[in-house]
Amino acid sequence: MIEKIMLVNKNDRMMGYAEKMKVHKEGKLHRAFSIFVFNKEGQLLIQKRAKTKYHSGGLWSNTCCGHQRFGESLEKSAHRRLKEEMRFDCGLEEKFTFTYKIKFDNGLTENEYDHVFVGSFDGEPRPNPKEVSEWKWIHIRDLNPEYCKIAEERLRKVPERLILTIIRKRGMNDKYVIHNKIQTSQG
Repeated sequence: MIEKIMLVNKNDRMMGYAEKMKVHKEGKLHRAFSIFVFNKEGQLLIQKRAKTKYHSGGLWSNTCCGHQRFGESLEKSAHRRLKEEMRFDCGLEEKFTFTYKIKFDNGLTENEYDHVFVGSFDGEPRPNPKEVSEWKWIHIRDLNPEYCKIAEERLRKVPERLILTIIRKRGMNDKYVIHNKIQTSQG
């Protein structure tokens, strides 16, 4: 099955759909999401991407990432992907959006309008081995730059709320922009 993902403009307005690998080969702006799941101890669930992934294989990442598919709402896409990768589901709340663009060594380009979701879960994930090779719960303060492939001095310059999302991004010389912070009932 050919996976089609949503193309968007700089204001996150849908511009159509295109085949996922073609979008990444051509570097087209598309809608994506990043999920960060915490446990009651305040630890973040991180994963090491399977080496067979189309980019960034073998690198540590946030809990889960993905793209909005044709015929799916963004929220449904996020829950689908969380179940596909980590094999559990939980409540998710959208926190903010940002854009970034990065070219990988394999010639693919991520050019994403990324929606960041946060959730909580206290069980043990059973990740799909085709997606995830390892996982662990970790306190944010204990994140080691080796997981991120980002120099420690660069982490200090990045807004704190972006540090989580940057875990899975490489090449921080590329541009990223926060668009908004979505207000929640907690503040």
